[in-house]
Amino acid sequence: MIVIVDYGLGNLRSVLNACEALGADARVSGEPQAVADARGLILPGVGAFGDGMAGLHARGLAEPIRRAARETGKPLLGICLGMQLLAARGTEHGSHEGLGLIGGSVERLPAVAPDGTKLRLPHVGWNGVRFDRREGLFAGFGEQADFYFVHGYALRPEDPGIVAGTCGYGAPFAAAVEADNVWAAQFHPEKSQKAGLAVLRNWLTRVAAW
Repeated sequence: MIVIVDYGLGNLRSVLNACEALGADARVSGEPQAVADARGLILPGVGAFGDGMAGLHARGLAEPIRRAARETGKPLLGICLGMQLLAARGTEHGSHEGLGLIGGSVERLPAVAPDGTKLRLPHVGWNGVRFDRREGLFAGFGEQADFYFVHGYALRPEDPGIVAGTCGYGAPFAAAVEADNVWAAQFHPEKSQKAGLAVLRNWLTRVAAW
């Protein structure tokens, strides 16, 4: 069973629909026991970092997610805000402690491009992702593909070796990471049509092999 973690923020129905379209046995739950029992976890999310962590703590989900990832090696996929919450720290509206499953911090995207052009924030819409790795999330892809983004902040990982895909908006940022059993995408696979479904399919293959 795939559990899509409900902590009060996130595009839960769209993620569930995408999983079911791929034939996955998935459900939405905000129960700590469901997190413990799941074969794989998806942590989605749309919103601010502090609100996301507050939602996880209020429902008693932060520690079960940490245990699932660290102690059992259970496959975990973070999406958008869910990717950011995996970090050690977020800087949106102050400093907030994250789940600490990925070393690094979540920082605001630049408001001005290197050539002086002002950029709209949040970064919304389709953008190209260059693949640093072509296994894992991006198995079967070419050198790059377009995905749909909605975010104003991005993860800056301490270890650049975990970056699986890079996007540019004012400056390069990690569009996807793979750190052992913890994988994540800043873009929305569930809104990214065929390419997004292919990414989800690759993660589900990883879950099936666990």
